Amino acid sequence: MTLIQADHLFRYYAGHCAVNDVSFTLNKGEVLGFLGPNGAGKTTTMQMLCGILAPSSGQILINGIDILDQPKPAKMHLGFLPDNPPLYRELTVYEFLQYCGRLHRMQHNSIASSIRNVMRRCGLEQAGQRLIGNLSKGFRQRVGIAQAILHNPDIIILDEPTVGLDPIQIREIRALIRELGQQHGIILSTHVLPEIQETCSHVQIIHQGQLVLHETIDALQQLMTTGTLEIKTARSADTEKLNKLAGINNIEVLSDKHFKIHHELSSNPAEQLAETIINAGWGLQELTPVQRSLEEIFVQLTTEEDKSS
Repeated sequence: MTLIQADHLFRYYAGHCAVNDVSFTLNKGEVLGFLGPNGAGKTTTMQMLCGILAPSSGQILINGIDILDQPKPAKMHLGFLPDNPPLYRELTVYEFLQYCGRLHRMQHNSIASSIRNVMRRCGLEQAGQRLIGNLSKGFRQRVGIAQAILHNPDIIILDEPTVGLDPIQIREIRALIRELGQQHGIILSTHVLPEIQETCSHVQIIHQGQLVLHETIDALQQLMTTGTLEIKTARSADTEKLNKLAGINNIEVLSDKHFKIHHELSSNPAEQLAETIINAGWGLQELTPVQRSLEEIFVQLTTEEDKSS
């Protein structure tokens, strides 16, 4: 079931194109990690999806409803946590969530049970009667998440949801996001790259207003796989002999007992290399496939165009 369909979105600011022909979909059960360097157009895109900002051109359908033509019905399906949650510091947590329930036009008799549910899920059960202004930043972040999911929306958009949380709270919020992702569609914006791999089912990267990557996490794992093996031996190895094996492109010598072998992705010479090293008596100590990190992919995608321009 398609919850968000964004088609050919453009957004201009005084002649500057902040979002340039962005198209993607979000389906029920997906957690989409949204990455981009500062100024890439990420926040602008999220504001357009939430109806805060109108696109210069393009269309956004929220659960099949055009957010420009029918903003109120479309926004009923959205829950949004901005990077700086707009909380009323003079209200208690319970009063604030009660107020949010009325803003969402929830049934009066269902607000109390919904508040109890989100307070339990966000770890706020002991904070209901505390003033928001007296809470730590981490607990204020939890209140922001609670208001975003209070009305049980189909789509939840979270901008930096774990900022200011301690490691235990971060694990709890990530688990909550994974749980919510089973029955909702979630867009998660973050600069914490491991959070994408641990929490999301899909990832997309925006750079200079354009999407430069949109993949499933499984496909991303394949992108991270490189044709490189790192090898360590107990005695000096004859790399010239290894270089003659089938499928090997070149050998990067780090020392006479430590080197990296770059091979074609279509072949995996690990078994043949191990056999050759053992039979030659060089003493195989380590043979490890090398993977690129998500950070390396992110940096490559967001800097290569800058270098070429």
